[in-house]
Amino acid sequence: MKIEILILIAFFAMFYGVVYLLVRLKERLTLIQKGANATIFDSSKQPSSLKLGLVLVGLGVGILLGKILSMNTYLDEELAIFSMVLLFGGIGLVIYHLIAKKLEG
Repeated sequence: MKIEILILIAFFAMFYGVVYLLVRLKERLTLIQKGANATIFDSSKQPSSLKLGLVLVGLGVGILLGKILSMNTYLDEELAIFSMVLLFGGIGLVIYHLIAKKLEG
């Protein structure tokens, strides 16, 4: 991938992040001025470390199985690793969703 494309993507991601943070700050300040509580912006009470852990385990398993898949088939190494990382990262998120749903109710 060319470095120019990466720089362009990073620039737009940074711009989006700054605008998002400014809009969120403005919403919170408006809520505080009206006397409302800003706790509606708090995410769920589920532990975010569980989500991060499951996604990272999924990514690690995906890299490992992608390498094994590329060695034992005719797939390109990049394609095999990329597809397995996406697959197992998604599986990690689905497992987190099922655990979080079980903990809620």
